[in-house]
Amino acid sequence: MRPTRALPLALTATLALTACGGSALSGGDGGGGEGDDSVTIGLLVPKSGVYAPLGEDMEAGFRLFLEQNEKQLGGKDVKVKVVDEGGGPDDGVPAGTTLAQDESVDAVVGIVNSAVALGLTDAFTEAKKPLVIANAGANAITGDSGSDYVWRTSFANGEVGAAMGEHVAKEVDGEVYLVGPDYAAGDEFLAGFKETFEAAGGKIAGTQMTPFGTTTNFQPYLQKVRNADPDAVFAFYAGSEAVTFVKQYDSLGLHGKIPFYATGFLTEGGALEAQAGAAEGIFTSLHYSSALENETNAQFVKDYQEANNEPPTVYAVQAYDAAAALGQALETGTSGDDIVEGLKGIEEIDSPRGAWSFKNNGPDQTYYLRKVAQQDGEWTNVIESELTKPSS
Repeated sequence: MRPTRALPLALTATLALTACGGSALSGGDGGGGEGDDSVTIGLLVPKSGVYAPLGEDMEAGFRLFLEQNEKQLGGKDVKVKVVDEGGGPDDGVPAGTTLAQDESVDAVVGIVNSAVALGLTDAFTEAKKPLVIANAGANAITGDSGSDYVWRTSFANGEVGAAMGEHVAKEVDGEVYLVGPDYAAGDEFLAGFKETFEAAGGKIAGTQMTPFGTTTNFQPYLQKVRNADPDAVFAFYAGSEAVTFVKQYDSLGLHGKIPFYATGFLTEGGALEAQAGAAEGIFTSLHYSSALENETNAQFVKDYQEANNEPPTVYAVQAYDAAAALGQALETGTSGDDIVEGLKGIEEIDSPRGAWSFKNNGPDQTYYLRKVAQQDGEWTNVIESELTKPSS
């Protein structure tokens, strides 16, 4: 676990935490009832449970944007009401529903878990309150089945996998074995890769879906990979499962034998810290790396490192960009409908990930081919090239 950060004192804000992600909120002054000079933003992120490190990064990214902008969004002073998303929909949906119904809150940012995001769409639509999702990736969150009040600054699961498919088909002369956790996100990541990989002429050697959240011994599954003798592997794992999978892949001697491709969450943030040399040479697709070379990212990395004593992750950038989007949208007004119209009018977000714009309420963005290597003595996802943008 990474060390707990000390947030800048200048950014001290209302903090309302639910003990287990329950529905009751406490504390906090209302922004919605104070006129157009002040707004209150709900930050719904995991403060407990397995996803707490992601929530920590998201809160740090959101607060950094405020620090860089005089604690304002759209020229309005900002109060932040932090609520624990908890570990899943049993916690996150009640907590988010209360935020949707809280008249003192003007908009909400956050959400790691896709089931939480999908479970809250109706509540925010009925309340006519904007929800800007800064991580959850289920394909259905935005697009044709989405809501005008639900936006996303992160990614769609299928796109992250799809971004890698054509590249692997060109690089690998043979068949690729697919591995991932057996739940909705795992299905979507692998399906996105398979679609573009096969469209580019690639062949699948086999697919294994491992029990989600309970698998600690991947060796039986990796032995099946070895027996299939594929020419490469493509995988999706995140968090502790990513650490275990990568280390066991390496310990079984597959690392030097079978080229390894994956979605970028496999080697992101704390996962890469724990994997270290076991992840060397793994290629991943993602829309951000702290090693990206552009002026906005250089300043972002510098400021984030100074505030948090570690490099930023994709989770931090997604929340940082949610703040940037609200900063533009709030120039239109502070009512829910005003903010939605402001979001619709955004032409471009100048982001550390590279400039992007909204399409169907989600980001139309560049995906990058990254390779794990040491840089200045630290394990890093070095940018190799841009990947072909998946159609959406």
